[in-house]
Amino acid sequence: MLTILRKSGFRDALAGLALLVATAALVAAPKEAIAGAKDGLTLCFNVIVPSLFPFFVLSSLVVDLGLAAYLGRAMEGLMRPLFRVSGSCAAAVALGFIGGYPVGARTALQLYQQGLCSKTEAERLLAFCNNSGPAFILGVVGAGVFGDGRVGLLLYLTHALASVMVGLLFRFYGGPERGGVPARRPKPIGTVTLPAAFTGAVTRAMQSTLNICGFVIFFAVVLRMLSAFGVLSAVADLLSLLGFQEEWARRLVAGLLELSSGVSSLQGEAQLAGRVSMAAFMLGWAGLSVHCQVLSFLVDSALSAKVYLAGKLCHGLIAAGLTYALTKVVPLSAPVADYLIDQTESIAALDFSSALAISTVAAFAGWLTITALCGVLLRKKGGNPPRKGV
Repeated sequence: MLTILRKSGFRDALAGLALLVATAALVAAPKEAIAGAKDGLTLCFNVIVPSLFPFFVLSSLVVDLGLAAYLGRAMEGLMRPLFRVSGSCAAAVALGFIGGYPVGARTALQLYQQGLCSKTEAERLLAFCNNSGPAFILGVVGAGVFGDGRVGLLLYLTHALASVMVGLLFRFYGGPERGGVPARRPKPIGTVTLPAAFTGAVTRAMQSTLNICGFVIFFAVVLRMLSAFGVLSAVADLLSLLGFQEEWARRLVAGLLELSSGVSSLQGEAQLAGRVSMAAFMLGWAGLSVHCQVLSFLVDSALSAKVYLAGKLCHGLIAAGLTYALTKVVPLSAPVADYLIDQTESIAALDFSSALAISTVAAFAGWLTITALCGVLLRKKGGNPPRKGV
């Protein structure tokens, strides 16, 4: 079977057949396609654009202005022993935890393109730095899906811990480094001017955001069509033959394809530990839609997509295991503090303007923090910031 799939003629014929089937499905069910596209556009307007765009601008400025290189000098002693990556990679790890998918992966790619880490280091970084943001886990999943802020806190804790564990696991990827010298010599800290860096950052951030929105809308339509023609139900039935309960099989299929649809299917009353554990897996795996967003950045980078996908699978499995173990210890059915409920539910109910304001403030705060840290490090080391071009 694998031999047949390697033949270009067979692959072309299969792709052509898939296009014909997709075209016929659009003609047969145009209302479902339009409804899916509207769902995707709504998600992009209310969530994707306001939450990702400010952090994309921030990640570009951190790399282009040399702040990641300055930060790397201080973090080398931590990042190298733990994850076997350069200290500059700390910027991707930090932004990956607070910015959400796929900010961390995009920052890792920028660090590699600027020569601040080797190819192997960038691939190690991709395996664990592309994580869900706290607003989505605490608000949408914790308060919105499970109606319990304690669940959101537990999921974010296990999500972050599993990410670190994947980083520790993938430190062994690539084999031993000869003499401890990375495979790619880092470039000197850039000398781009602030106006040029800002203009380029905004332009690239908008392009990246639009690319992601395209994938979100596409997969929203695909999920609507697959559901309308019973494909999701058929796949779930096949999984049920392997021992999965039909209800859990449907949830798993939805989560493997698209994260938000998967976690929204976990609403209910029974088997809380199982539902929370599956949510942890979905958050770690991230879904095919997020993977396509990341892979769109990696097309011309020569970085291995297999390492990234293996890291996300490990992330999902480890997070699910940790979450299931903790549900046996933490009483999730206990009432949550009113203040915590109010905070997480307010996140889940954000509109576009509120989400954009919060994301912008968070990105600006991150920018000030990184800039201040680099300034402190420079003063301690007696160094001078790089001269900016005129």
